[in-house]
Amino acid sequence: MSPVPLYTQIKEVLRSRIFNGTYQCHEQMPSESELTKIFGVSRITVRQALDHLQKEGLIFKIHGKGTYVSKPKIFQNLGKLQGFGEAMSGMGYEIVSQVIGKKIVPADKTVCLKLDVNEGELVYEIRRVRYLNSAPLSLDVTYIPKMVGERLIKEDLAHRDIFLILENDYGYSLGQADLQIESILADDVLSALLNVEEGAPILRIERLTFTTDNQPLDFEYLYYRGDALQYRLRIERAHI
Repeated sequence: MSPVPLYTQIKEVLRSRIFNGTYQCHEQMPSESELTKIFGVSRITVRQALDHLQKEGLIFKIHGKGTYVSKPKIFQNLGKLQGFGEAMSGMGYEIVSQVIGKKIVPADKTVCLKLDVNEGELVYEIRRVRYLNSAPLSLDVTYIPKMVGERLIKEDLAHRDIFLILENDYGYSLGQADLQIESILADDVLSALLNVEEGAPILRIERLTFTTDNQPLDFEYLYYRGDALQYRLRIERAHI
């Protein structure tokens, strides 16, 4: 017999079905009695599994009506430097990207300062819409030096994280990143790409990633739906 408790096994199966879209957002889940028949376990075991999913925020219950799938609000830990797909895959989510643009452009003032290139120097711009369970979650606009970008635009950017390609394929060692986070309102472009109303809240992040020898390598504007993502960070109080 498996050392993993039955309710945990059932919870993981249901969790996986929520993540892969088998159970859609706001869809009613099978009842407790139906789940006892599906899994061949007691009602108590099913209830334990559902209680844990509710604590994770994946389901909610309406008295007298049943159990429903919550709208996913995923989180990313800011204490780690990870690509978004890399972070989400570790939590069981599947992230797919649609590449909507990749071209060489002259660096504007902001990009040249961030990547330490001359103003007007050519860099590569990559635009991707990231999807969670087939729903658009973010628009990522990435700027990469020309030498790296020439290779990067040929990669499978729909299914692979840029960070992992830079490290595993190109041999770069990523060290740290500077982040700037602010709230903006969706314009007509973000509204169409992320399927939100114009004026809806958007989390806008500027992220500049450095190699371990402190060379800027990757500069991004990340636009996340305000109703779909939260960041978490543990901080310590300084003791003098």
